[in-house]
Amino acid sequence: MTPNDSKQVQTESSSARPPGAARAWSLIFGIVVVLFITYAVFEGIHSRVQAKVELHQIAVNSAIPFVNIIYAKGGAEAEEIELPGNTQAFIDTPIYARTNGYVKHWYVDIGARVTQGELLAEIETPELDQQLRQANADLKNAQANLQIADITATRWQNLLKTDSVSHQETDQAVSDLHSKQALVDSNRANVDRLEQLQSFERIVAPVDGVITARNTDIGALIQADTTAPKEIFHLSAVEKLRVYVPVPEVYASSVKTGDKVDVTLDAFPGQNFKGTLVRNANVIDSTSRTLNVEVDVDNSSGRLMPGAYAFVHFKVPATRGAVTIPSNALLFRAEGLRVGVVRNSHVALVPITIGQDYGSAVEVLSGLTTRDAVIVNPSDSLANGAQVQAENKLNDGVRQ
Repeated sequence: MTPNDSKQVQTESSSARPPGAARAWSLIFGIVVVLFITYAVFEGIHSRVQAKVELHQIAVNSAIPFVNIIYAKGGAEAEEIELPGNTQAFIDTPIYARTNGYVKHWYVDIGARVTQGELLAEIETPELDQQLRQANADLKNAQANLQIADITATRWQNLLKTDSVSHQETDQAVSDLHSKQALVDSNRANVDRLEQLQSFERIVAPVDGVITARNTDIGALIQADTTAPKEIFHLSAVEKLRVYVPVPEVYASSVKTGDKVDVTLDAFPGQNFKGTLVRNANVIDSTSRTLNVEVDVDNSSGRLMPGAYAFVHFKVPATRGAVTIPSNALLFRAEGLRVGVVRNSHVALVPITIGQDYGSAVEVLSGLTTRDAVIVNPSDSLANGAQVQAENKLNDGVRQ
């Protein structure tokens, strides 16, 4: 086919189409264009409206403050409190001399373990020895005079029976006998006193213990009759130690005689020593508002030393029905202690009653349950009924 033949075929085909079909196609094309433009305009307006709504919602949400909440922990176990104290020897006694003289010899020094009755030192008392010899001589003289007075009184009483002597003379003889008897008793008492003082020449240990101080030496002058006698030895019984602990008034009702406690010392890290609460003062000190209690610790091993700084660990039982919240959740208001609770996205300021204070947390006796969402670190301006948004919900309690 030649090019002229092809052009002739196309011309014949074009002339064969009806005029109405071309107009229909043009109308459809126009409608499609209009719909496209309308859709584009609608989408533009809708996106602007949607953006405006979202912006408004963001602004509204931004106006509602966020708060951190936590759920109170219930059913808490006994709380442990740690209180400081000083270890003291169960018996701590200074040893003085009871007689005047000079130190003849001492047998123990600091650190020596002694038993009751063991000889610690001897004192030489020459003046006392002379006084005792003189007192013995006076006693013998008084006993001789008593013997003569007894014989005389007996003779006069026998003569009185025969009316050989008068009643007056007999009474005088009997009275002299009684006087001589009293003198003998007096001299015997003086001898006993001096012998007792002489026995104090031997200084012995009053109890089992450790010598913690020796304040004398051979030849030292001992003056026991002064108003301020000098301590010769210091003895401490360390088989058992006492620890006196001031317990704050709020915990006073929780400590009971017979309770077992743990005692720790910085000198023995990681080790616990067992102690027993044996007694308390049964009175709150008006100055410190504390109860003084005594804890006894067995020290038969001798590892602990008196005067050491110790910590006593007491178990404070939790109150039935109480919950625990962080201390930074409390609000101190003029009307009383309050806690902010989120209910239906609004704040409710709830009055509470607190019990034990654990430092970072407090025990709440009434006003809260474990279902209450408590606001942590509330602002001072937090108002009752204010709308808030809660976040950081914790369900594992507050105590570490």
